[in-house]
Amino acid sequence: MAERLLYLTELVGLKVRDRRGRTIGRIRDAALVPLIDPSRVDRFLVGGGWAWLTVRHEHVETIALDGLRLREEILTPYHDDEYMLRVVRDLLDQQIIDAQGRKVVRVTDITFEIRSAGGHDELHILEVDIGLRSVFRRLFQGVLPPRWIRRLQAPIPPHSIPWQFCNIVEPDPQRRLRLNITNELLEKMHPADLADIVEELGPEEREAIIASIDSEVAAEALSEVEPEIQTSILEALEPEKAAEIVEEMAPDEAADLLGELAEAKTEEIFEEMETEPKAEVRELLEFAEDTAGGLMDTRFVALHESATVADAFAALRGNEELLETLNTLFLIDGEERLVGAVPLGRLFVASASTPLRELAAPTTISVSVSERQKRIVELFDKYNLLTLPVVDEEGKLEGVITADDIISVLRER
Repeated sequence: MAERLLYLTELVGLKVRDRRGRTIGRIRDAALVPLIDPSRVDRFLVGGGWAWLTVRHEHVETIALDGLRLREEILTPYHDDEYMLRVVRDLLDQQIIDAQGRKVVRVTDITFEIRSAGGHDELHILEVDIGLRSVFRRLFQGVLPPRWIRRLQAPIPPHSIPWQFCNIVEPDPQRRLRLNITNELLEKMHPADLADIVEELGPEEREAIIASIDSEVAAEALSEVEPEIQTSILEALEPEKAAEIVEEMAPDEAADLLGELAEAKTEEIFEEMETEPKAEVRELLEFAEDTAGGLMDTRFVALHESATVADAFAALRGNEELLETLNTLFLIDGEERLVGAVPLGRLFVASASTPLRELAAPTTISVSVSERQKRIVELFDKYNLLTLPVVDEEGKLEGVITADDIISVLRER
């Protein structure tokens, strides 16, 4: 198997021979066309004399350490192509996302596999190399014969990433799409892992990633990113894309983020947002950041005080998007005033006809929208709260503050 591998450090400079064995040039780069095949080298770029020429993969007879031999001597002048991914120019020494390792790494060499296809050889990218072994090959490239380098590198453990698990980081999001490099692996990551990757990248690369992935995934990842990076990313995005992401965020997180942007940028984003989420976020922006109103989330589940367990389950089915973080249901009277709170776990030990007020906690602790952050933290600590309801001057339920919100506050101190 080892004899069917070829490294980029060996490919660059490899002699290209015609059918008679005469050298007609040396390989300077290799190019893929991902839209056609995501791993096969589609053409080889040959520097021979005064011009760069290209050799298509189907015109190659054999590929080996001692050279590349043609079966058809058809060489054409090189013309750059927007759909082309050049390995040396676009991949070597570039940052890539290791989706399995959940980090950003730099490519130091590339491993190809030589495959037989219809009686001739083809070259396919197998792995990108990021470890000491590839650094060793780079150091001795052109100094020692390739076979010597292979023997000397043997004691060094390989460190590489399979090609199918790599995502190329391109500053230009449109180029990423033209190269047809999927973001599926990124979108399957935990938001916190994706946030770590985004924070490791430069500004242009961050924007490219956020702009090209699903808006819901982008919103979850952005919520985990440091505030100053959040702001810089949203400032750089087109208003339409920024609005899509903000709409997917929790209203309180969206308000915090938009509150840090320039007023003109915030208004541009508001113009692109749907009416309902826009109204919620605008309302939250009116509260001072260090008050209960500034901390609260306006998404909660509240039922009339006469509701039953069966009514509660029906309400939960209608709010599936909240189930991941929901732990308390609230009871309100006919004037929408808060009258009780029911821990979610109690629903599962009661019959469907049980009135919710029988399951409500003995006392309901709440705060007004103007309550200060310091007092709110004290309440969470004193009563070991998971959720704290927020009411207006008339006692109407306006929102909830969760333990996650308090953790975020404490982290910022």
